[in-house]
Amino acid sequence: MQIDEGTRERKNLSRMESRYQSKKTEQKWYDYWEKGGFFHVEPDLNKPPFCIVIPPPNVTGILHMGHALNNTIQDILIRWKRMQGYCVLWIPGTDHAGIATQNVVEREIFKEGLTRYDLGREKFIKKIWQWRNEYGSTIVKQLRKLGASCDWERERFTMDEGLSEAVLEAFIKLYNKGVIYKGNYIINWCPRCRTALSDEEVEHEEQEGFLYYLKYPVINAEGKFVTVATTRPETMLGDVAVAVHPNDERYEFLKGKKILLPLINRELQIVRDDAVDLEFGTGAVKITPAHDVADFEIALRHNLKPVVIMDDTGKMNENAIHFKGMDRFKARKEIIKELESQDLVEKTEPYVNSVGHCYRCHTVVEPYISWQWFVKMKPLAQPGIKMVKDGEIKILPSRWEKVYLHWMENIRDWCISRQIWWGHRIPVYYCENCWEGDKENSFEPQDVSKLKGVMVSKEQPLVCPDCGGKNIIQDEDVLDTWFSSWLWPFSAMGWPKEDLKLQAENSQLNDLAYFYPTSTLVTAQEILFFWVARMIMAGLEFTGEVPFRDVYIHGTVRDDKGRKMSKSLGNAIDPLGIIDEYGADALRFSLISITSVGQDVFLSKDKFIFGRNFTNKIWNAARFLISNLDDLDGDFTIENFSLFDGWILNNLNNLIAKMNRALEEYSFNEAANLLYEFFWHQFCDWYIELKKKDLYSEDRDVKNRASVMLIFVLDNLLRLLHPFMPFISEDIWQKLKVYLTKSYEVMGLQFQDTNSLMLASWPKEVRQFKDEKSKDEMEDIIAIIQCIRNIRSELNVPPSKKTALVLVGERERLLADFKKHSDYLMPLAQVSSLEVFSQDINRPANSAFGAAGGLKIYILLEGVIDLEQEKKRLEKKEKGLGRELKQVQKKLENKDFLNKANPEVVLKTKQKEQSLKVQLKDLVVIINNL
Repeated sequence: MQIDEGTRERKNLSRMESRYQSKKTEQKWYDYWEKGGFFHVEPDLNKPPFCIVIPPPNVTGILHMGHALNNTIQDILIRWKRMQGYCVLWIPGTDHAGIATQNVVEREIFKEGLTRYDLGREKFIKKIWQWRNEYGSTIVKQLRKLGASCDWERERFTMDEGLSEAVLEAFIKLYNKGVIYKGNYIINWCPRCRTALSDEEVEHEEQEGFLYYLKYPVINAEGKFVTVATTRPETMLGDVAVAVHPNDERYEFLKGKKILLPLINRELQIVRDDAVDLEFGTGAVKITPAHDVADFEIALRHNLKPVVIMDDTGKMNENAIHFKGMDRFKARKEIIKELESQDLVEKTEPYVNSVGHCYRCHTVVEPYISWQWFVKMKPLAQPGIKMVKDGEIKILPSRWEKVYLHWMENIRDWCISRQIWWGHRIPVYYCENCWEGDKENSFEPQDVSKLKGVMVSKEQPLVCPDCGGKNIIQDEDVLDTWFSSWLWPFSAMGWPKEDLKLQAENSQLNDLAYFYPTSTLVTAQEILFFWVARMIMAGLEFTGEVPFRDVYIHGTVRDDKGRKMSKSLGNAIDPLGIIDEYGADALRFSLISITSVGQDVFLSKDKFIFGRNFTNKIWNAARFLISNLDDLDGDFTIENFSLFDGWILNNLNNLIAKMNRALEEYSFNEAANLLYEFFWHQFCDWYIELKKKDLYSEDRDVKNRASVMLIFVLDNLLRLLHPFMPFISEDIWQKLKVYLTKSYEVMGLQFQDTNSLMLASWPKEVRQFKDEKSKDEMEDIIAIIQCIRNIRSELNVPPSKKTALVLVGERERLLADFKKHSDYLMPLAQVSSLEVFSQDINRPANSAFGAAGGLKIYILLEGVIDLEQEKKRLEKKEKGLGRELKQVQKKLENKDFLNKANPEVVLKTKQKEQSLKVQLKDLVVIINNL
């Protein structure tokens, strides 16, 4: 057949390589999208807005599987809504990550023999900015590798000028409202980072240690002791009292008496307090208010003065007598030795304790008294509680709403000051002439606004308003990193410079007014309190609006043993390595297909083979189709759809509806699996196979109609695939595009041309494609063919040997359709001849029997196989499957296995049991039907 020039040109445009080249393809299309400005939008009042702000990764970060999952979910939502016609904005950015970034740079200068104190504050901060400018964009580049379609023109950094302005504005507003105060409180202290930490920044781990029972002598009661139990004997040097419960009759004898603190020989009071746990240890507890949160509260109630025995590096100070300068853990051992030498250790017991660690450097945290800045959270929490209870904000899965509400209803004040240099410096200034300084022994909240010589300002004041002095210094502390992050949804859009009033200025609409509140927040469960709850409070406090409508919380990425992925365990899988080996689409689709709503993801490297295989399947199917297309010339239409066409179009309609529903419900794995099943099985395994005869036809009209149908279905599938697998879908669609205008015209539809698939319209259900009759009929036909294939497979009928087929039953239309389309159907079942009967007949000799679609199926095997020999083989196989099933069931009856094995292993074992049962059942049917 002659190929004209038009066809030759189309074939050149549509040429596909024999194998999909992910590296070349992904870089090519991402550059095309970004250079084309396809990620960028301006507010458009003719479209509904859809906006997501990225959870800003730390500037020190590199892409890990948690990032890959989180950003894949966001990109699916963004690409889906963009194709649905929304004005879509995805704001990217990075977090300055105060403690983490400072630690990185401190390690760098330590290699040169320097500390930050050697450089001084100004030079050290300059060093950090240099590091940030050189390395801070690493994770941003890596997000591009993943395919993230962020509006990079709007990229933000939490230390940018605009966002820094927002931080100052928020602090001053809260300060003027009386919500920010200074307090000499016990806080979480990291001796390594030498800074305060909020409760949420402390990670607790179960650790094996000891419970030490120490004997404290009762003064003027020879031979009498009070025994106290503690896991931290080094803190005894800071004891100021011993507490017992008011109802504990065991300690009635202590009325009017005092205790002598060993080693120090300090007199200790006996206090009675309801907070004492009667069941812990001996019921008598040592009170160390400077180094224990509960003890600090008891001390406040009983006017006990704390004694600090450590410095800010975790070493013992001058109050620790001859232990001064000793590391706290070494001091623990030495103190126990001395107490044992004086027979003051009653006993020591193994004890599992929950120990707090710094979330950044993993050092054991020390409760520590110091002056810090706090935010009163209860007044801010109430509106946030109401919004979730009223449904103004939906947290999904819904079980997280209870967790959120419990935390908000029991919220504690937030320690916002950090004793580091990198971050937003607290905008509080002190006059050195008249400010009296922090009072060491004051433990009442300090309303700083009433103190002389204290100023709060965005810029450094020149003159003290109280005394006229000019010696003004700024507070040394910086704000907690999360203080900038909680403003992110609106500060990233220009607040406080921009407001929420919708107004046009120079034809440019205000981003904040148009896109805020944002639509959806996608985040991990670990930062529900760190970030999500605080953003809700900040949004309501500073804008009067919720920051987002939906919060989707995904699970944690774990290894196949259920352990959280980490460098220390050596079980982390590098997403960039997977992208390099299999491609970004394979990684994205593999991750999403196994991510159930809100459930943890159990991952191993071999699970990405699933995505790679699907990528190859998509490529090969498209390559087969496009390589067999000719120019769709001439005037032709498709007036009536065939049985096969009606079935595929009806199912395509259903797929679109189901996918929309799944995506609206954040069931991403369901949407992915629907796509996979349709593309691989319905489209490739059945529809393409059924259309091959027409695609190869010499009749031009027959070939054209088959081509149009295949092109139309593939186009719709590529659109549906695009949010999940953007690169391969774009590449194939661009090659298919030359055929789409004609194909849509023939289908009676209009093709809207665009420069990119990401800008094309999302598929919609077409009313005239609804065809339940064809669907039902084809399902029965498929069931019949599958039954024939299963019987042939079980009986080891060689693929090269075709068999005669007899169908019997009262379903006359089904029999007629099967016979009508036998030229298409018989090759799929390796059938050489077909007979149909609407009335029952005697079973043909030497036949295998099956049933499907309401019909009896007889496969004639005369001269094809030895039936008796096959029956013996199958009976042997039945016994083997039975033995295997018993072994699996015995394993599942073992309680130790069910309780101790990895949950995924247990699930796989249960799935194996069900699979074996199905295999056995099917095999028994085949044996009985021989």
